[in-house]
Amino acid sequence: MAHNSMVQLRSGVAISQLGLGTAAFGGLYTSVTDADVAATMRAAFERGITYIDTAPHYGKGVAERRVAPLLTGRTFHLSTKIGRLLAPCASDVDPYFLDADNKVERIKDYSAAGVERSLKESLERLQLDSVDFLFIHDPDLPAEADQAIAEAYPALEKMRNQGLIKGIGIGMNSTATPTRFIRETDIDLVLIAGRYSLLDRAAAEELLPTALAKGVDIIAAGVFNSGVFANPVAGSTFDYDPAPTEIIERTQRLRALCAEFNTSPTAAALQFPLRHPAVKAVLVGCRTAAEVIQNCEAFDSQVPEELWAALG
Repeated sequence: MAHNSMVQLRSGVAISQLGLGTAAFGGLYTSVTDADVAATMRAAFERGITYIDTAPHYGKGVAERRVAPLLTGRTFHLSTKIGRLLAPCASDVDPYFLDADNKVERIKDYSAAGVERSLKESLERLQLDSVDFLFIHDPDLPAEADQAIAEAYPALEKMRNQGLIKGIGIGMNSTATPTRFIRETDIDLVLIAGRYSLLDRAAAEELLPTALAKGVDIIAAGVFNSGVFANPVAGSTFDYDPAPTEIIERTQRLRALCAEFNTSPTAAALQFPLRHPAVKAVLVGCRTAAEVIQNCEAFDSQVPEELWAALG
């Protein structure tokens, strides 16, 4: 297994098996500088990572703007997302994204007009004419999912048919709605965050088998469950909130098991999702060049079959 191995998706696009997520570029939990972002992107490109994922949500446009100048002259495939429009406001302080533009606010919108506006504004921030994939982002409420299927999806399908985008996806932290989309639409991709990891295998119950049966590609993100698996101590986060004691203790047991087999817990976390045939790639967020290098090395390292058996 190599981080820079290319995998062919059903859309016809081939991406690196390890992709770079950019939530950190919006200052998720920790502020980063433009220099940090540039060094991180440079390290990723130099190591053959060709898949970059971003979103208007990440820092309220800041991540997309920071990525833009770093794409020039590079070979890449890029995804962004629709579902959250950015509108001017007096002040909207974001407690999670510390580098966010606090002069705009997010407005959930899964209408056809919202799709078109969101893509237009993302392309302006990214300084691009097109993107490879568009994900419908977090239609968490039933009414949002209904609107996304009735309005956003047909607009995206039209864009795909016209060649404006190569693939349509849905990106969420839960499994029921993506499973519904696979059954009711002709999406190409699911970006599932935190639901197929060593700590949480909810996606294995229904989402992954359904995707496999319909030939829909899965990209697994959030393999560290927003941080706790990488650093299971008090104050760490699990799915973007403070980690419960039970989760911290379970993570510590999993990491101890990895140590018994002289294996990096990072390696096990990154490689685990790809053991399921529905999963085509893993997306991991990095905020420094050192993290890129560490994750590439962990992704490429050997994990003994005995450890996989012990992990279950």
